[in-house]
Amino acid sequence: MAELTEYQGPASMEKITSLAKRRGFVFQSSEIYGGQNGAWDYGPLGIELKNRIAANWWKEMTQLHDEIVGLDAAILMHPRTWEASGHVENFTDPLADCKKCKNRFRTDMIPEENLKKKICPECGGELTDTRKFNLMFKTHIGPTEDNAGLIYLRPETAQGIYVNYKNIIQSSRMKIPFGIAQIGKAFRNEIVTKNFIFRTCEFEQMEMQYFVKPGTDVDWFNEWKKRRWAYYEKLGVKMDHLRWHQHGPGELAHYAKDAYDIEYLFPMGWRELEGIHNRTNYDLTRHTEYSGKDLQYIDQDNNNDRYIPFIIETSAGLTRTLLMLICDAYDEEKVALEKNTGETEGSADDWRTVLRFHPAVAPITAAILPLMKKDGLAELAQDIRNELKEDFTTDYDQAGAIGRRYRRQDEAGTPFCVTVDYQSKDDGTVTLRYRDSMEQVRLPRAALAEKIRQEIKGYKRN
Repeated sequence: MAELTEYQGPASMEKITSLAKRRGFVFQSSEIYGGQNGAWDYGPLGIELKNRIAANWWKEMTQLHDEIVGLDAAILMHPRTWEASGHVENFTDPLADCKKCKNRFRTDMIPEENLKKKICPECGGELTDTRKFNLMFKTHIGPTEDNAGLIYLRPETAQGIYVNYKNIIQSSRMKIPFGIAQIGKAFRNEIVTKNFIFRTCEFEQMEMQYFVKPGTDVDWFNEWKKRRWAYYEKLGVKMDHLRWHQHGPGELAHYAKDAYDIEYLFPMGWRELEGIHNRTNYDLTRHTEYSGKDLQYIDQDNNNDRYIPFIIETSAGLTRTLLMLICDAYDEEKVALEKNTGETEGSADDWRTVLRFHPAVAPITAAILPLMKKDGLAELAQDIRNELKEDFTTDYDQAGAIGRRYRRQDEAGTPFCVTVDYQSKDDGTVTLRYRDSMEQVRLPRAALAEKIRQEIKGYKRN
């Protein structure tokens, strides 16, 4: 199959951002004050989706791997950490300003012809000379703002793992090969933030650092490439919207022996989703040098052989994954009329917007919908919701025609709707509606929870 060269689906960033605000996934930070550039707030559906992505990743990395443990390191770290890591010296972007329109650009993103002639790509004005811009946020600890109290907001979560690597070996008795996983916030003073939540100043990373014996690193690097690719298949992502990109000599970071990105075809084009890097023993060697502490691994199963481990890194953005899943799930389709909805041909409900999330990450698993508010149906529906909420995230909606309520749940990505009607009062059965196919099946109320569990476990996206 030929590789896709540009996005061809129904989503656009305008539609995604509109839906995200309308349905409570993502809001502009401090919107009532005009908004804070590069920062976003996650609403009721957004935080549920974000938490499920994180939980799914955490299960994949720790629960399913006996040799990987977790960590939550502090955001504020000793400033020498960032000298050792190279961030103080090397964590920069090339920057230029337009003297006319005052726009600011990363010069590596400016077309080569414009850069050569120092012409602004927006207005044609003159660009300033290129200068280096450090992406770390600085702040101060203590009552005075002097160099003695200088500290940084961490620009990545990986260094917290490296400086704790010995603590984890000693406390958890880990043996190489082993990994340390972490989910946490990071901060980058980005020159340009754009494409909604794709590139922001405050974001969350899901990283796993895997410590291996030198000489086995290439094999483990290839193994983790396979595992991370398979993870997106499990999530039900459109696999033809994913591809590998290997870092060439000009792209390869100073610490890396080899590096690949998993790229996703967003509405704005192919962009990095996750990185898998062979970081060699660079990080632990530097922290040994700067801290004066011996960070060698002592291999007690091999004559107490001593060495500094190589590190295989997998690093994905949590909020970037959230954007990817919304884009991937977004669909618009003309649909046949559903039974028992009161819809008629030619109504606006002939079309629907639907988010086809995997049920394991959908912000709402099941919506409970009484056909009518009266005659005890609402009370019965609430009882059923109370039974399900122990195991699933639920919603309750009794406002409007049932067809319109189905459409609202489709747009939120809810995989299952449970309709409670007059027959439910008579024989204890309910209707289970599937989001993707809109199929409806009748089943006993008592079998509902187990049926939903089975459907989640066996879900396959069409």
